[in-house]
Amino acid sequence: MREIIKEHVRLSVTEAARRMGVSRQALHAVLRGRSAVSADMALRFAQLTGGRPELFLHMQEKCDLWMARLRLGVRLSKIAPVTSKRAA
Repeated sequence: MREIIKEHVRLSVTEAARRMGVSRQALHAVLRGRSAVSADMALRFAQLTGGRPELFLHMQEKCDLWMARLRLGVRLSKIAPVTSKRAA
């Protein structure tokens, strides 16, 4: 998301935060990955960039899944899937 703000909107974090009605610290935390994109923030990003809020939420979801896979590592592969038996 940082790249979207820097390259597509071409605003400083301070100016983007002012336009979005959030603190510079709150926006910086999201852009640095220290805070997640909430629905509220996704709507603000969409309004600022002319994009869709779903895009920003989807980006957050992909990031969350990637981080969870890294965190779980080998433990995830040790979970045996449930197989269903169909009635004959």
